[in-house]
Order: sequence, then C-alpha cells, then structure tokens
Amino acid sequence: MFQSRTHTCNELRLSDVGKTVTLVGWYENMRKVSKNLGFLILRDFYGTTQAVIETEEMMARLSGVNNESTLSITGVVRERSSKNPNLPTGEIEVVPTDIQVLGRCRYNELPFEINRSKEADENMRLKYRYLDLRNPAVKDRIILRCNVVAELRRSMTEHGFLEITTPILTCSSPEGARDYLVPSRNHPGKFYALPQAPQQFKQLLMTAGFDRYFQIAPCFRDEDARADRSPGEFYQLDMEMAFASQEDVFAVLEDVLPPIFAKYGVYKTASSAPFKRISYHDAMEIYGSDKPDLRIDLVVQDATECMADCGFGPFEGQTVKAVVFSDFKATRKVIDKMCADVEVQTGNKAYWFRLDENGELVGGISKFLADRKDDVIAALSLKPGDFVGLTAGKKLAAQKTAGVLRKVLGNTVEGHMNKECYEFCWIVDFPMYEIGEESGKLEFCHNPFSMPQGGLKDLEEKDPLDIYAYQYDLVCNGVELSSGAVRNHDPEIMVKAFQLVGLGEDDVKAKFPAMYNAFCYGAPPHAGIAPGVDRMVMLIAGEESIREIIPFPMNKTAQDVMMGAPAEVDPQQLKDVHIQVVMPEKE
Repeated sequence: MFQSRTHTCNELRLSDVGKTVTLVGWYENMRKVSKNLGFLILRDFYGTTQAVIETEEMMARLSGVNNESTLSITGVVRERSSKNPNLPTGEIEVVPTDIQVLGRCRYNELPFEINRSKEADENMRLKYRYLDLRNPAVKDRIILRCNVVAELRRSMTEHGFLEITTPILTCSSPEGARDYLVPSRNHPGKFYALPQAPQQFKQLLMTAGFDRYFQIAPCFRDEDARADRSPGEFYQLDMEMAFASQEDVFAVLEDVLPPIFAKYGVYKTASSAPFKRISYHDAMEIYGSDKPDLRIDLVVQDATECMADCGFGPFEGQTVKAVVFSDFKATRKVIDKMCADVEVQTGNKAYWFRLDENGELVGGISKFLADRKDDVIAALSLKPGDFVGLTAGKKLAAQKTAGVLRKVLGNTVEGHMNKECYEFCWIVDFPMYEIGEESGKLEFCHNPFSMPQGGLKDLEEKDPLDIYAYQYDLVCNGVELSSGAVRNHDPEIMVKAFQLVGLGEDDVKAKFPAMYNAFCYGAPPHAGIAPGVDRMVMLIAGEESIREIIPFPMNKTAQDVMMGAPAEVDPQQLKDVHIQVVMPEKE
C-alpha cells in the first residue's frame, strides 16, 4: 500500500478485475475517440496503465489539462477487450469514477517528446533533465546504476571490507589533474581542495590499523569531458588492503566484478578468474594500447626491419608497425574511410597494401615493396588475401596509431571481434618514470605513491627509465576501469623516489606531511585500486556515453545547464572568502 494510491501503474492484472483502485502518475497521452470516449495512458515510476474515459463528466475533468500533468485516478478494473501483450498491464484497464489533477503542467508544448528524449539535442536534454529522466529508457539506466552500486556494496562487505567515508574538504595533492579549490573564510589566502581521490586517506587508514577499507567515493577533477569521462565529479569503488600484495587485490576484484557484469550486463558472459595479465611493454607491442580490447583477435606486428629503406618517405628512419587482416575484401572507399578515421583519432596517417590471390602485393604503398616482396611476406607471415595496415613514426606514436588501426579494423569488418562478452585483463609492470611530453623532464608515469619493483636498490642503481613499479590497470573491452598499485609505505624509499623527479625530503614532508609522518610510525605493506563506478555502469548498460548513466551530468564543457553552474556569485560572498576576481583581458 502506497500513500494516496492502492496500486502502482505496473501492478494490476486480471486477478484484480472488479476491484476499485486508485492510481497516481503522469498523464502521458490520450487517444480521444469522441466527446465521451478516450483512452488515457497513466505513467508512474513503475510502468503504465490504460484508463478508459467513458463519460462526458470524466472527459470534462481533463479539459485543458496538458500532457505530463500529474493525476489521481480512482476507478474499477476490468478486462480489456483488445489486449496488449507487450505491456505487463496489457490485459486490464481502469474505468475512472474520479479524476483529480495533482500537479498541472502549465506548458502546451514540451521541450521534447518524453519517450523519445534520447533523440533530442544533448544540451536540451540536460537543461530539462528532470523531464529526460521521465523517459523509462533513461530512468532505467539510473535504476541499473543503483542496483550495481548496491551489489558492489554487498559483495565488498561479504569480502570483509568496511565502508568508511573520507573527507571532501582536504588539501591539494599532485594526483595528475587540476584540483577544484575552495577558499577558506577563516584562513585568508588559504584553500581547501576537493579530493581527486581518497588516496592519502585510505593509505592512512591502513597505517591506522584498519585491514580492509572501501567506499563508493566521490572524486573531483577539473578535466575536459570525453565519452568515457565526465567532467567535474565522478565516483569510484575505492578499496585498500593492509598486508596485501598485487595478487591479493586481483583476487578480490576477480571475484567481485564478473558476477555483477554477468547479472546486469547487456552481455551475459564475463571473464572468469584469473584475468589475463599483460605487461605494459607487451600490451603496447602486441595491441598498440595499454587498454587493449581483447574481444578483437588482431595483433600488432613490428615491420620496421622489412620496411627499412623501401623508398617510402614516411617510413624513413621511423618505427613501422603492421596489423594483418585475413581475407579482407573491403572496397577502396571503405579502406580510405578507415584510414581517415585513424588519422582523425590519432593525428597520424595509416597506410596499407594487400597480398592478392596470385601472391602479388597490390594497392596502397605496394609499389615501394615490389623489390622485397618475399621478405615482407615472410616477415609478416602473409597468406594470399591478407590485408596489411601500416603505421609509422617514433616508437610510441607508431604503436598507439597501430592500436587505433587495430580497433578500427576490428569494429569495421565482421569476424574478428566477439562483441557479446566482457573481456577483462590486468595491465601490469608499468614503468615507474617517464619523460614528460610537455616538460621534457623525468616524471612519475603513474601513481607517485607506488612501490618500485626492486625497492631502494633499483632507485639507487638503475636508470630511472628502466625501473618498473607495482602498478596495474584493470581493463574491460578496451576501457580502462581503474589504476591501482602496491603502495610505497617506506619513508626512505618514498623520499628517494621523489628525489628522482626533483623533489627533496623537505618537499615530501611539506606536500605529504600526514602520510610521511604516519609511515615513520610503522606502516603495513598495503595495496589498492579504485574502479570507476560510472565507467563500469556504462559498460554494463552498453552505452557509448558516460552521461547516460549519471543522474545529473554536466555537459561537454563542464556546465550544469539545468542549475546554471558555474555562475557568478554575490560580491559579498567573494569578500567573505577574501577573493577578488580578475577577468582575463579580451584579445
């Protein structure tokens, strides 16, 4: 029994015929046959029910009432003469004896048709998100998200983890993205930061003696939007384990995630434990990506040696990578489009040739390879009918472009991708350091709080670019769900690790005072990870955009067009927090 109603709009069946009931919901539409006959559809959170208006009095109650007004309908349930097998309530209808308007929609025209809102302009959908969410197809994604989160909580608790919330107002920390800053009223000139992740707090919980921690953690990063990344705020299944190794973390997620994906996912099969482990080096060499989609059976091969000095300018002095596609009969138009797609996504060109049924190299750049045909065929193990896609550039650029080419080929031509499953893998053995593309200086490759493989000895004796870390990524269907690591819990190793990127012991103490001091009191080895909840639900739902599974997302430019954020504030509010706005000069 619900207040003000006896049943929901998805509840009545033939067994209820003859009952007097009260339903409440939104006036979806009415097919009016005459002045005293109409078929009204009432919709609530649970579903729809047809009400048949059979008197002028009841029709008058609806005069001037717009669609999407909320109604209360009391009436008698009867069996429908024309049943609708596609609806749970399709065998019955309600004949009203009373209709009350509970909340009037004051607009004759809606911004979009509710049940077709997904076809509307995205900014219009976000501006009227409360209407967009009335669409059952949109609403169901939010319900799915609720169910997945509830399942994650249940499973983590069953695995012995405690759900502990960590602060939202904290200090700025170098997590790899821009912080959202909050000015302090009581401490002029100082700022809080919204956490990019609960990284330091969860490590401090391990140091405090908690054994297994998790939370569905809100995280805040001032980043640009992507299809799989929402700007501003996102949520992750944050977890940490004391006295744990990399394999301990893997074991938990390999037990928690597959059943949830299999239960709620659009694909009903998911990788079982253990997930495939692939080193970062092998992932880049074999798949051209550190987040490979293992549903695609194509691999990347090195073609540098067999293509060297072939006379084709873009290959000269460059690394060349190849993707071989068997029995490929696409037209030149399709090939050109694939190459164009690769260039749009990477900024680098893709090239190609074929080995025809007569054993001759044809098409694309084949004329540059004529004098080394046998060497090329042997190096790439080609068979008649094979298509070869090629990329070139500095090693990393050639690898990444080949990775995109591999995905484009796998998605374009049938037979090389099993789309109906969830394929998980771990990417392991990441380099501890890299040379920053913008700075040109040594930087941390991943999480700066990771334990280097080989510990202090490797930090002191190896070239930094040859040091690997106990870092790992969880990947599903080509989407990075999470990064994690075995943490650096030793102050001496931590200081040395930061020294290599130009930060001394005093800098470490100043930037991470709580964590550094806590580790000096005896910290357990610990490890963790934080899969993104939004990305998981996006994959489970089979959606292309992450905004489809977030109740109130921002748009691509980090604006909340419904609430009008970001917005100017009253000058007194700025004065209270000691802020003066200096607008950029117009060019």
